[in-house]
Amino acid sequence: MALNDLVKKAVYLGVGIAAYAAEKAEGNLQELKNQAQKLADEMISRGEMTAEEARKYVDDLVKQAQQQPSSPAEPEKSHEPRRIEIVDEGEENNSSTAPVDDLRQKVQDLQEELRRLQKE
Repeated sequence: MALNDLVKKAVYLGVGIAAYAAEKAEGNLQELKNQAQKLADEMISRGEMTAEEARKYVDDLVKQAQQQPSSPAEPEKSHEPRRIEIVDEGEENNSSTAPVDDLRQKVQDLQEELRRLQKE
């Protein structure tokens, strides 16, 4: 019987936490809407925006706040430069490859310099 009570309490705790989180999120959303409305009203009084623009601004802000938690997290982007490979499909001339090799070496040197500076 004690295990049954423990399971019930765990379920009730989970439901309670979920309800509290929903209440808190709704409260934060309402507070955000109120603050945005105050800012919009102030901008209207200064003549910086019309009532229609203010209403659209507040609605867009609230929609954006509602969508943020449900949107998938963006993967972290690498801070290193992308590596680009240049493939020459034509015939290679020894005279034309020398400048290309020099440029590749300069790019490689610059990438190493960038990595070194990012570490500092």
